[in-house]
Amino acid sequence: MAGAVYVGAAKWDAADRKSKTQGLFSLDDGTGEWRSLNHGLPDDVEVRSILLAPDEAIFAGTQDGPYRSDDGGESWRSLGLEGEVVWSILRHPNDPETLYVGAQDLRIFRSSDGGENWDKLPAVEPAGICHMGFPSRVIDMTLNPANPDEIYAGIEVGGVLRSLDGGESWEDCCGDLLRLAGEEHLKSQIGSDTDTEGMMDSHALAVSAERPGTVFLATRMGLFSSADKGEIWREMGIGRFSDLTYARDLHVSPHDPRVMYAALSIAAASDEGSLYRSGDLGESWTRFDRDISIHSTLMTVAMSAKTPDRVYCAARRGQVFGTEDGGETWREFPLPDGVEGVYAVACA
Repeated sequence: MAGAVYVGAAKWDAADRKSKTQGLFSLDDGTGEWRSLNHGLPDDVEVRSILLAPDEAIFAGTQDGPYRSDDGGESWRSLGLEGEVVWSILRHPNDPETLYVGAQDLRIFRSSDGGENWDKLPAVEPAGICHMGFPSRVIDMTLNPANPDEIYAGIEVGGVLRSLDGGESWEDCCGDLLRLAGEEHLKSQIGSDTDTEGMMDSHALAVSAERPGTVFLATRMGLFSSADKGEIWREMGIGRFSDLTYARDLHVSPHDPRVMYAALSIAAASDEGSLYRSGDLGESWTRFDRDISIHSTLMTVAMSAKTPDRVYCAARRGQVFGTEDGGETWREFPLPDGVEGVYAVACA
């Protein structure tokens, strides 16, 4: 699986309805061409999350539950939860048999046996939940590397949930986010009946081993952090460094716990995006993509766990690009014509 790159796409309302937009794709190292993966996956597969595990297992979240591959994506097997639209997958760092899945309709599941059996966890409805034109979904999950039982779930559109006991119970972390939502510059109303909607529009979460008590959050309104496990939140001020502040993805480097990457754009459907890097856990940021013109919303960023110089990104309308030399040079790998609605990228 060395050098492998995977991209997942799903149905997207703004895509050309004549196009088959969804799928799961792998990049051929030799030719730079994309290959569709489908052996064992659902028909017309939609993929919104991809997880590459240290043991080289690959997990994909589909419209019909989670799937696993142990041969680099050549074949797949269902892990159950048929009918669940999966948006996020999390694996316990010390117990590879423990998996968490975040799904549509505010549903979170846990397996203690590698996906043979699942328990539905008691996720609570956040106080800030917004009723949009689509179901609420658990769009991202992360955990504290110093305490893997401390788990955070981002809800689109509903803020953040927290579990301090490995998922046995969940708490709402929206209280202070709703306070911030009262500030004039953080109000945004597009598809609900409240202007707190923008602050509740969670997209990504991250926790760093450098600062294990702090959780970082990417939303429609920018980047935010909480130094006390989600009780009090502060605005990180990404607007001081970037004209684009719609934050879609956020990750801590697996090689340096002080380094973070953020995918920033104008809006959910836009014609511009950017990738920013921080070397001090978000205190300052610099633009990382070079000599690349991003033509739609930058949706996702992935770092190789094997080499710190390898970073790949994917934009909403099928533009994929990556660096193998720490950002010095970049190369584009556009997905096949018609593939839009990109949600996930992963690189080995």
